Amino acid sequence: MNRIRILLFGTFFSFLTLAQAQNLEYQALVLPDTLTRHADAIVRQESMVVHIRNPFRMEIEMERAVTVLNGKGDAHALAMVSYNKSRKVGYISAAAYDALGRETQKYKQRDFRDLSAVDGGTLYSDARRLYLDYTPVSYPYTLVVRYTLEDANTAPLPNWYFLSGYRVSTQESRFELRYDSPELRPDFQESHLEGYAIEKESFHNGFRYVGRNLPAIRDESLSPPFTEVAPSVMLRPRRFGYEGIDGEVDTWQDIGKWMHQHMLDGRDALPEATKQKVRTLVQDTRDTLERARRVYRFVQENTRYISVQVGIGGIRPISAIEVDRVKYGDCKGLSNYTKALLDAVGVTAYYVHVEAGQVKSDFKPDFADLAQGNHVILAIPYQGQLHWIDCTSQTIPFGFLGDFTDDRLVHVIDPEGGYLVRTPQYKDEANGQVTEARVRLDAEGTLAGSVEVRTSGIQYDSHYAIQDLKPDDQVAIYRRRWGYLENLQLEDLRFKNDTDSVRFTETLTLKATNYWKKAGNRILLTANAFNRLRYVPDRYRDRTLPFQVLRGYQDREHYQIELPEGYKPEAIPGPVAIESPFGSYRMEVQYLPEEHILEYKREALVREGRYDAEQYEAYRDFHRQVARAESAQAVLIQTQESK
Repeated sequence: MNRIRILLFGTFFSFLTLAQAQNLEYQALVLPDTLTRHADAIVRQESMVVHIRNPFRMEIEMERAVTVLNGKGDAHALAMVSYNKSRKVGYISAAAYDALGRETQKYKQRDFRDLSAVDGGTLYSDARRLYLDYTPVSYPYTLVVRYTLEDANTAPLPNWYFLSGYRVSTQESRFELRYDSPELRPDFQESHLEGYAIEKESFHNGFRYVGRNLPAIRDESLSPPFTEVAPSVMLRPRRFGYEGIDGEVDTWQDIGKWMHQHMLDGRDALPEATKQKVRTLVQDTRDTLERARRVYRFVQENTRYISVQVGIGGIRPISAIEVDRVKYGDCKGLSNYTKALLDAVGVTAYYVHVEAGQVKSDFKPDFADLAQGNHVILAIPYQGQLHWIDCTSQTIPFGFLGDFTDDRLVHVIDPEGGYLVRTPQYKDEANGQVTEARVRLDAEGTLAGSVEVRTSGIQYDSHYAIQDLKPDDQVAIYRRRWGYLENLQLEDLRFKNDTDSVRFTETLTLKATNYWKKAGNRILLTANAFNRLRYVPDRYRDRTLPFQVLRGYQDREHYQIELPEGYKPEAIPGPVAIESPFGSYRMEVQYLPEEHILEYKREALVREGRYDAEQYEAYRDFHRQVARAESAQAVLIQTQESK
């Protein structure tokens, strides 16, 4: 045995001896490949026991140990619990362990920071959280958190995910629910348990799920929302108590009736002076949609929004009279306030629960549950259609939802109950961007001229907010957008926000240097100066997940580029036409000798949709062809007269 082998053997033997002296339960250096593959973190043990004592008392015991392998996994080792006047923390502690399983730090409840869950508003001072500000010193490490809760509300019930997210594996996951009487037994819905080592055991007045050695799911490009692929169990109570009120529901109509009767009724009172103020605003029109538009503008101009998720701030809105007094509210409070103002001017509006976020998430038609939904908007019936407003934004146009609440099943609550309906979809061509430019190039490579960008639909949603930024921040955005334009200077910048048609126009006068590349007496010029589509999805040898294009779009470009004196085209890119199930692309470059300009025209369409994993390579090839066409260059040659 040579010296190197002896040294390695001795090091390994020393490691084993040291490891045996530690708490091997949380050692993190020898873990099976089934758990480390594609993983940033490993849930070593996660256990929750929920005990429903009666409709107004629920006890929860929680223990969670997470081994974090790298910095990307830190988000999965948070030590935090939320509480309020109805939800009390009985006990909380935490402990940190190093890679060998040695305990490096122990924390008691006094070490946790007690913070408001909501900043900026005393109306929501009851919503609080205990948070441990833990900073790791090395990787891997393990953080263990234990706590108990007692809740006076038994709705909603916690749902259980056996995996915590993409790139997180689970060594053991245990969920147990007990109830003291049969009428408290909740319904449950299992999702995506097939193919995982998850067992279910029923016993008297309860059941238990146990999952072991569950591998991480790799987060592939354009993966579906994690909740659509993760093994999980959703629970819903039929009989429950909430803030001292009994509830018994089975359908979405039942939930709507209960919400309207117990959570909304009586919360719409307003001062007479405020009623008179909004009635004056609409006195010259009888059209209910125009009245709604003016009330919406009044709310935007006279209130501010405080972010409080429905689950954190409860499901009952702050009264309209309180919002009117303090001039702020969360989504529930502002929506209820706006609804009350609309009622004061004779406009009907419905309170709507929605699962908001840029990822579209539907309410489950066959599983009516108060746990679904994290945001509130309003629906206004008008001429046989529902018109939608989000009362939390001081800038978003009336009737426009954007990518936060578009195209998803939501729960509309009216006096007769509740029902599910889909919010408006902004489909492909509706999400438009048109860019027109007239620029000139000089012999030193400087590009200068004017650009106009017009956006609509979801692309409007991602552009219009720039108008409210500080000038330096506006410039920074354009420099990021056109990062390939060197030394970009904006000489003039103007905006037009047409909120009636929901269209936003940016008009710029600009200058940039070194735009083209020189090769001898030739110039290499990329004709697409302002909207290059270079995105190509990541490559996978073994793609496993389906993929989803959440929102389609259509981009159109028309540029006229005045060429430098003394140069003429030697070669220009030929026309390109690409047709695909995923979209289409057309590009054409022409030289107009009378004006000495290159004219660039391009139209790109990407369609939204859900596709099987087997189609991914074809989708990737479509974008690869587009990126290749976008990189095409014209060649300019110096004329004999200018040499």
